[in-house]
Amino acid sequence: MSAPEAGDGADQVDPEVVELASRIFDLARSGDTAALAEYVDAGVPANLTNDKGDSLVMLSAYHGHAAAVEALVSRGADPDRANDRGQTPLAGAVFKGEDEVIRALLAAGADPEAGTPSAVDTARMFGKGELLKLFGAE
Repeated sequence: MSAPEAGDGADQVDPEVVELASRIFDLARSGDTAALAEYVDAGVPANLTNDKGDSLVMLSAYHGHAAAVEALVSRGADPDRANDRGQTPLAGAVFKGEDEVIRALLAAGADPEAGTPSAVDTARMFGKGELLKLFGAE
């Protein structure tokens, strides 16, 4: 089997697939935990990313949905998966001040030192000493 060649349609994406992916990313942003879990259980990759490299966990974390984060990581999503800018869900949660999400990500094994800037760096930038203590980075 050879690799697809330019012009044979291999670079075209079915608009219905794009629409479905868009709906799933919107579910992550809105925190629809039950629907997200159903899609992942039905075969959507738990580490699905958008065109910026934002994973479902990243979008759920950034928008403050701890239950969605927990559901995704319990289904195999990587809590440390960085986006195309090197940002991790934990650093995003620190930036947004989402304490429940921070706890959910830490419980899932997220690394406070991962990413650029890391969650530790972000906590330092914003003077969040309580998070530095939580991360063991005083």
